Amino acid sequence: MLTRLLRGPLGRWFGLSGDARLRPGVRVKELRERDRGRMHRHFLALEPGDRLLRFGTVLPDAMLGNYVARIDFSNDNVFGVYNGLFKLVAVGHLAFAPKQPGAAPATDKAQVAEFGVSVSRSARGMGIGSKLFERAAIHCRNCDVDTLYMHCLSSNKVMMHIAAKAGMAIERDHGEADAYLRLPPPDPSSMLQEALDEQFASFDYALKANKRFAHKWFGARK
Repeated sequence: MLTRLLRGPLGRWFGLSGDARLRPGVRVKELRERDRGRMHRHFLALEPGDRLLRFGTVLPDAMLGNYVARIDFSNDNVFGVYNGLFKLVAVGHLAFAPKQPGAAPATDKAQVAEFGVSVSRSARGMGIGSKLFERAAIHCRNCDVDTLYMHCLSSNKVMMHIAAKAGMAIERDHGEADAYLRLPPPDPSSMLQEALDEQFASFDYALKANKRFAHKWFGARK
């Protein structure tokens, strides 16, 4: 029954192809405390060059652990993408901070948001980084934050591509880059879009988690 539904209209809404493999589209899920361990494993698996691009320096394993442990889910928002094996292959961290007087770009809002993203090598070339950015941007809108900011190395071609594609203003200085995007105010459409995105992503998450559990359960009984 579920398979027929996913091959029909529900599947098209959910971003699934009509073939027998039912390959899912990219679903961005808001991560919670329960995902902290998988986040840690995701970052540990990043190669030195990827750590450099994500954090601006090659963080050692111990510092990666500290970074994950310090993420405040009550203030920041973290988004992720799970593959078909229920492995976390991408993480986007959206951090909110008070605006700094005189800092560019000017904003009347009390907060600005900064976004950072990492994608596992096995999941690149699928537009996952852009999907994470889009999810972060609409969440900022719905939180009435009008300035989304990214800081990275100028050599980070993926982040530069995401910034350029989104129409962000980019300032480069001494091998580093700052990109800013001004966001429109929230409206009923943006609220509905985020709610639907999270609902479909939660459904996707549950399917993959149950599939993984069943595989481990039946595998252990053989």
